[in-house]
Amino acid sequence: MKTGFSSDIRTDSAQQPSANRTGFGWHHSAVVIVAALALAGCGSSVKLDESAPVTDRTGVPAQSAAAASADARSVAPVQAGAAQLGEPPATISRLVFFDFDEFAVKPEFMPVLEAHARFLAANRARTIVLEGHTDIRGTREYNLALGQRRAESVRRALSLMGVADAQMEAVSFGKEKLANPGMTEDAHAQNRRVEITYRR
Repeated sequence: MKTGFSSDIRTDSAQQPSANRTGFGWHHSAVVIVAALALAGCGSSVKLDESAPVTDRTGVPAQSAAAASADARSVAPVQAGAAQLGEPPATISRLVFFDFDEFAVKPEFMPVLEAHARFLAANRARTIVLEGHTDIRGTREYNLALGQRRAESVRRALSLMGVADAQMEAVSFGKEKLANPGMTEDAHAQNRRVEITYRR
């Protein structure tokens, strides 16, 4: 009886480690399977919509970009040319006439100067030359001086009306450039003058 009991105990002791190893193996396999499933779930948590439209964002082709650049270069820049300076008043006279041996500007020519002054004040890029002239009578030296005084008189009047000094130049031609070479009083009256000439 004692011998059989001891044999049963040894048999149970010999079989228990085998049962423990079998249980450990099953639990280990379960853990591995659960971990694999968890990794598979983390690998792709977002479902892709294969029906969504695809937009091509590869950029402008090289040829199109070059063409666009060429078009940009072909646009002519705006230049401050003569067409943008404004045209002087075409209907206003550019002549101021003087009495014999006088250089004072007569009141009747003030509206002419005022019209040019308004244009020049509004177009500071425009410049003028005031050319003083005389009739044929008198010496060359005297007439050069008289023509200069006439040109300076017009210059001073325009300056008082707002024209910048840098826009004006006063010169004298004396009797060298006659408007009318005649010897009548009408011819002399046409030669006693200041011409307003626009440079640009």
